[in-house]
This record gives sequence, structure tokens and C-alpha cells, in this order.
Amino acid sequence: MNSQTREKSNLRAPTGSVTGLCSASATMFAVGMAFLGYWGVYEQGSWRAVDYLVLIVAVLGFAALGCVPWIVTTPVAEDEPDKVAVARRAMVLGTGLLWTAVCIAVFT
Repeated sequence: MNSQTREKSNLRAPTGSVTGLCSASATMFAVGMAFLGYWGVYEQGSWRAVDYLVLIVAVLGFAALGCVPWIVTTPVAEDEPDKVAVARRAMVLGTGLLWTAVCIAVFT
């Protein structure tokens, strides 16, 4: 590993990225809860297999979004890279799973 690569791996995230990720994950969590509340209240009849699929995908999305603040605020040593990149991936995963649940619910 040369010195230029080592310097790039030790770069810190921009100021405000931790706050932004925490706020964005909380907002997506709230949007997902609003969707589940609306979907659960206004759907009549017994549950079908696709309804359980929507619920499972949404819960997995909520789990990923709930982990974002925990991941991004995990303390790291001074010489280690921060966890912002991992938290961003969890944010994308959670958002994608929630939107997948919405699409499944809407189009089935």
C-alpha cells in the first residue's frame, strides 16, 4: 500500500454527514411507518401471502434504517476510517427495501 492510498483511506467524512445520515434514516423510517399505517388501516379482508411478503420486506428495511445511526456513531480509533460508508450502504439498503415493499403493495 503506497502513501497516497494510505492517505485516502484515512480521510474523514465531511462535516454534517453523521447528522445528515441520522436525519435521513429517521425520515425514511417515518415515511415507511406512515405507509404501513395507511396500508394496514385501509386494506380490508384477510391477509394474503403477498401481504406477509410486504410486511417482511418492510421490517427488514426498518431494521437497516434503524442500524444507520448506530453504525455511523460507533466510536473508531484515530487511525481507522470512520463508518460513514458502511452507514450509507445501510441507508441505501433500508430505503430500497422500503420502496420495494411499497411497490409490491401497490402493484399486486
